Amino acid sequence: MTSSSSPSAAGPGGPLRPLVARGQDEAHRVASPLELFFDLCFVVAVAQAGGSLVLSVAEGHAGEGVLNYAMVFFAIFWAWVNFSWFASAYDNDDALFRVVTLVQMAGVLVLAAGVSEAFAHHFFVVWLGYLIMRLAMVTQWLRAARGCTGDERSTAMRYAIGIALCQVGWLFLLLLPEDARPWTFLVMAVAELSVPAVAERKHSTAWHPHHIAERYGLFTIIVLGESIAAATVAVKSAVDEHDELGQLIPVSIGSLLIVFAAWWIYFAVPNRSRTISNRQAFLWGYGHYLVLGSAAAIGAGTEIFVEHAVGQVHVSQLAASASVTIPTAVYLLTVWWLLARRSKHGIAGRSVLPATTLAVLACTFAGQWSVLAAGLVLTVTITVGVALSSRTARRTSGRAMG
Repeated sequence: MTSSSSPSAAGPGGPLRPLVARGQDEAHRVASPLELFFDLCFVVAVAQAGGSLVLSVAEGHAGEGVLNYAMVFFAIFWAWVNFSWFASAYDNDDALFRVVTLVQMAGVLVLAAGVSEAFAHHFFVVWLGYLIMRLAMVTQWLRAARGCTGDERSTAMRYAIGIALCQVGWLFLLLLPEDARPWTFLVMAVAELSVPAVAERKHSTAWHPHHIAERYGLFTIIVLGESIAAATVAVKSAVDEHDELGQLIPVSIGSLLIVFAAWWIYFAVPNRSRTISNRQAFLWGYGHYLVLGSAAAIGAGTEIFVEHAVGQVHVSQLAASASVTIPTAVYLLTVWWLLARRSKHGIAGRSVLPATTLAVLACTFAGQWSVLAAGLVLTVTITVGVALSSRTARRTSGRAMG
């Protein structure tokens, strides 16, 4: 791996400097203010996707809405992922790096502006926003290629070429008939996901394990915060218009318990241990598509449930309940698979989240109490998890003293 000094040594936002790999053993590597600003712009797009999903379900197009949400969220997720891993390896914080990153942020805002159109089968604005982000990413990789040699340069060039070719492929999303779009999306999503594996087959980029784990954790927190905001707005609107506190208090308590538990469960196991090798890191990073997508969908589901409770959405009680419990179950199962299934709490500890997932799905049939029931189930899960961790710690301490 190529190592270099921290970009801060040359002064933030300073003159143009070669874009060379940073050291993987860099101490105290944390997210930069630019990266945090970048995340906030992406949350705007996440909020638009969640809001459009709510409207689709409200209009009786749940299946179509979920499909469109999956496609739009992939564009948001994948552009964020590519920037985050690139910045972990090459961020030198010079003026040009900042400007190109700001262009990417402008691209995601264009994408966000087109989300509602995409749910109405008009993908041009979303495609344009994604194109702006990805061409900016090509520029960054070309800069990196210019500053390195050998296999590292080949890796950077493969990234630039692969990303550029994928943008040509995405044109078919606009040109082909509407019925072919889901299949076009599937093919192009696989192509996009294949670019890092192809690009890094001979040389791995110098991403920083602690930094990457922190970046994903921060984005997860922001998305969960977006779910809290969406649920709060839904409850406030319902109270203002209908004054249905008796029905909404259980939903409010349950949705908060769900989001609080989602945070607790995600950070119960250190993320850094999952980014030891490229293979582990790729699976862990790709799997966060489901983690982040389901976390955002919990907020959308809560909005649907609240609007159903006050008679604004004409869907069945079962569908309203499922709009919360299904994304919660997907979140739990994915976090278990990516983070918790190799925990040190024995078979009992490794079985807690799968059992909780089934219990949360069973809450779908609890009618108007389903959100509160799911929140209470997760509260019990946290209690059991803390008890198991405490017991494991006491046993470890006892063996050490013995």
